[in-house]
Amino acid sequence: MASSITKINVALVNDTSSLPITLKGSNLLANGHPILTEVPLNITATLSPFNKTPSGCFLGFDADEPRSRHVVHIGKLTEIKFMSIFRFKVWWATRWTGTTGNDLEHETQMMLLDKNDSGLPYVVILPLLEGPFRASLQPSHANDDYVDICMESGSTRVSASSFRSCLYMQVGGDDPYSLVKEAMKVVRAHLGKFKLLEEKTVPKIVDKFGWCTWDAFYLMVHPRGVWEGVKGLVEGGCPPGLVLIDDGWQSISHDEDSVEGQEGMARISAGEQMPCRLISFKENYKFKDYEGASGKGLGGFVKDLKEEFGSVEHVYVWHALCGYWGGIRPGINSPGMPEECRMVSPKLSPGLQRTMEDPAVDKIVRNGVGLVLPEVAHKLYEGIHSHLQSVGIDGVKVDVINLLEMLSEDFGGRVELAKAYYKALTASVRKHFNGNGVIASMQHSNDFMYLGTEAIALGRVGDDFCSETMEQAGGTYWLQGCHVVHCAYNSLWIGNIIQPDWDMFQSTHPCAEFHAASRAISGGPIYISDSVGKHNFKLLKNLVLPDGSVLRSQHYALPSRDCLFEDPVHDGKTMLKIWNLNKK
Repeated sequence: MASSITKINVALVNDTSSLPITLKGSNLLANGHPILTEVPLNITATLSPFNKTPSGCFLGFDADEPRSRHVVHIGKLTEIKFMSIFRFKVWWATRWTGTTGNDLEHETQMMLLDKNDSGLPYVVILPLLEGPFRASLQPSHANDDYVDICMESGSTRVSASSFRSCLYMQVGGDDPYSLVKEAMKVVRAHLGKFKLLEEKTVPKIVDKFGWCTWDAFYLMVHPRGVWEGVKGLVEGGCPPGLVLIDDGWQSISHDEDSVEGQEGMARISAGEQMPCRLISFKENYKFKDYEGASGKGLGGFVKDLKEEFGSVEHVYVWHALCGYWGGIRPGINSPGMPEECRMVSPKLSPGLQRTMEDPAVDKIVRNGVGLVLPEVAHKLYEGIHSHLQSVGIDGVKVDVINLLEMLSEDFGGRVELAKAYYKALTASVRKHFNGNGVIASMQHSNDFMYLGTEAIALGRVGDDFCSETMEQAGGTYWLQGCHVVHCAYNSLWIGNIIQPDWDMFQSTHPCAEFHAASRAISGGPIYISDSVGKHNFKLLKNLVLPDGSVLRSQHYALPSRDCLFEDPVHDGKTMLKIWNLNKK
């Protein structure tokens, strides 16, 4: 059993006064310097048994009664610079900075305290999962500089009153990057439900130039358009090795639509798809009606595409974690579709209710989700993935991942529901897509990071690339800079678990050179979403070799140390600088 340094055991506290982290009186100290003061009596601290040296501890607490959601003070933070990663949308995270507990944001999932000249070291703080509960940090509602920990199960039927490892803290030396990496190794050993990036193999698409259909077609993607898009890139000297067919290929419908004919697609435009549900594992009429030299349907198209354009080694397609944005349409008499499906009304936690307004979330909440019951989630992925593998698809982009936590009330809570779904997804990916043929997206929650990444090794680290022109975006470049900031800072945490994917961009966008430079140094995949025939080949040839491969950095890009605790988005003075390595 790990050594206790709780306030209850006064003798042991005195014995551990020389340790890097100690709880002395009501102060939590790092190398003898206070990091949290006025620590309440119900807070417990336990030395980590996973460190080679005693540099980390787990925090917990005791509550007066069992609840499904606890918000508890862990101590006051004052006059210490920090950077943090919090969810500003249901789906996505970004960085935040401050100096007090009041400066924290809700749904904070990582916090890094800056060192100072008086001897305070770097300290990383990571909210964890414990049993069926998930932790995050937030400011005290009283605006009194307390840092609060929020423990929630996601179900009023799942409650507890005592926790011992809902938060992990570790003290570091002079290298904040190594500190976070070492702390994540401890979390990996402690939880045992995920693997670090260094333990996995990233999919081969990261070394190939790619083209995604989303901004070119949105939901109106069709075989002829995909063919012409690839043809134009090949003829321009930038042959893609990856083709990603995004949303728009599946058989979906609104609840009131007939399931015959064109599967409801005639009514769908971008933004209207959220209420739709999956009605078949097979492709919709646009791809089903394809006829070519190699045969009919999606299989014939994929084979023709690869044979005609030799650079195309990988064809991926998009699908949502629950099948589609609105899940599966219950009661559909379609071959292979799971019958064990029910409508669930999504519920946002108090933390998610504070995130940025999102029309997609509003539509999903209003229309509900057809959820395949967790005990048969394997039927969902086996149905989708076995068909895709049979027609020559090499991998999938799994999107809308964070939807799951909004559906957990009747299924044992968010952690238990996530375990069931991620276990099924992992097994299917291993069976059908070489164990790693996945791009994870809309997944910036620690539920996914600590439960869903045993096999998945590649995922998005920022909000979507904004394809709007400067006039459409209010005449500023602000959103373009925000995107790169999201990716760079989020990678400090997420990059330890999955290879950061900085998303596609458009080579003719006014900020294309800015995005191209950031993708070149990112260490992740380089892919575009250009409209057919609209390319800046001069720019692209700086990124893409004639055979469709790309030159990729060996590490993943991170913000430089001099801007790590600054705010390049808002302070008007800090220049974002990112770094990477071209050798191991």
